[in-house]
Amino acid sequence: MLLAIDWSVVAIKAGQFILSFSILIVLHELGHFLPAKWFKCRVEKFYLFFNPWFSIFKKQKGETEYGLGWIPLGGYVKIAGMIDESMDKEKMKLPAQPDEFRSKPAWQRLIIMLGGVTVNVILAIVIFIFITWVWGDKYVPVSNLKYGVYADSLGKKIGVQDGDKIVAVAGNPVEKVGTVGPEIIMNEAKSITIERANEKIELQIPEGFIKQLNENRLAGFTYVRIPMIVDSILAKAVIKGEVQKGDRLIAYNNQPVIYNTDLLKNSSEPKDTTVALQFLRNETDTINAEVYFNKKGDSKIAYQSMGDVLGTKHISYTFLQSIPAGFDRCWQTLSKYVKNIKQLFVSNEVKVQDSLGSVISIGGIFPGVWDWQGFWTLTAVFSIILAFMNVLPIPALDGGHALFILVEMISGKKPSDKFMEYVQTVGMVLLLGLMAYALGLDIWRLFK
Repeated sequence: MLLAIDWSVVAIKAGQFILSFSILIVLHELGHFLPAKWFKCRVEKFYLFFNPWFSIFKKQKGETEYGLGWIPLGGYVKIAGMIDESMDKEKMKLPAQPDEFRSKPAWQRLIIMLGGVTVNVILAIVIFIFITWVWGDKYVPVSNLKYGVYADSLGKKIGVQDGDKIVAVAGNPVEKVGTVGPEIIMNEAKSITIERANEKIELQIPEGFIKQLNENRLAGFTYVRIPMIVDSILAKAVIKGEVQKGDRLIAYNNQPVIYNTDLLKNSSEPKDTTVALQFLRNETDTINAEVYFNKKGDSKIAYQSMGDVLGTKHISYTFLQSIPAGFDRCWQTLSKYVKNIKQLFVSNEVKVQDSLGSVISIGGIFPGVWDWQGFWTLTAVFSIILAFMNVLPIPALDGGHALFILVEMISGKKPSDKFMEYVQTVGMVLLLGLMAYALGLDIWRLFK
């Protein structure tokens, strides 16, 4: 199994994941650090990543130790006089000092605790605004699917046929290619509308379909069909024959090829072998070629993308227009995430074991090539998710601390340090248990 992994792709995904979460963690912790300093709290440590037993790098500057840990699962700011993940119980037994967190007024402590969440929300909005301004909105409209889709096993299960075009989910029109699967799951749709031979047909979605689609990570449903037209021949291509840009693939090992999805029917992926390919040039001339596929299954022939073949719709925004659009994208991202979390508790189809993932799943979401638009989009998405998760009133999270401070402000009674130590321990056990469970699910999926 390890030999089948493309480690160069893994490295690119891991690099994007580490950079993205480093930005999010540093800015989140800065959201705690700055108000703590403004309110004259002593900040003992500021760390990117966790550093049990040793640090990769550390430097003392003033009263604060800045460092880089070796476990890339988060980061922390250690504020003196605060019950946190360090669980420094001995210092908490000593009398409170003026520069400690516990000595500050409740309103100051609340601002410090919510600083990280606030920064993550602002960061997500700013990134979405700049993404909208720089790149706009570019997508392939469903109306452009002139070749329709290829129906895989799950698609055929509900009656989708090759060449169909899915135009609506639960009666709501679909505008963008690539959104059908997520919309079915998010809305737990009972039907989809397809267009077949200029006729619209409503197909019912049976019970259990959404669970299977979610478990498969959207695979096995439908795939967009396009002809395979050569875009370029890369330098390392090994080809016996004269393949040129614009040639259309029409046969693979003497088996006819009309669309890219015809290759899905080929049971074996070519690796470290030569394959007979046939191309059509100018719709008149047939070109035969023997093409070598390397150990990664790559022929070094680049074909036109879906957008190149079908055409795209591009909406541009001025900077002023991108501000409300960026706010809207941020809100839509948050509302969809909250809806998905709700599904985990109330849905009969969307299950925790099919949706939950660890750093392995998160890292796998990043593209296999370095794409700045994709990188910043995912960074913005994860920033708003991180804000939401941290504001939940769970012990050990920022929201848990904020909740107890709010109770103190309303009741006028501060929880004891012993009580805070207890709830912090419970919260840490729950979070570590959840992380271990998520990691276990990802490892199980890899072997499955």
